[in-house]
Amino acid sequence: MSSITVSPDAPVVDPHKRRQAALIVASCTLLIAVAQLLIKIGANRLSHAGLMATLIGIFTIPPLFAGYGLYGVFTVLFVYALRHGEVSVLYPIIALGYVWVAILSAFVFHETMNPLKVVAIAIIVAGVAVLGWGSKS
Repeated sequence: MSSITVSPDAPVVDPHKRRQAALIVASCTLLIAVAQLLIKIGANRLSHAGLMATLIGIFTIPPLFAGYGLYGVFTVLFVYALRHGEVSVLYPIIALGYVWVAILSAFVFHETMNPLKVVAIAIIVAGVAVLGWGSKS
């Protein structure tokens, strides 16, 4: 016998709060992208560092520390958003972070944006949109 009880009634979710949760997570995708760029900038300052030097670098190289700090902020906001949204919708929204990283890295690091990357970005955006529409039914 299991000691876990399951409530037969699913909690009623306010559509406004569900929409707010999705907007929080969508906004956080830009936060994730900035965190990734900061981590890349900080990682570039690690010159052939081993594991221990990398660990120390996280606390001593400001961009690395800031990048991981932003991940902490994202985590808190994501947990808050999960209280009112569906994980099957909110979690895939995080994929928009890949879109922001690709776009921002083209500007910040002058990485190339070839047609294949543009198609991949369009597929990610379309997939997140379809999941969002699917949650309304």
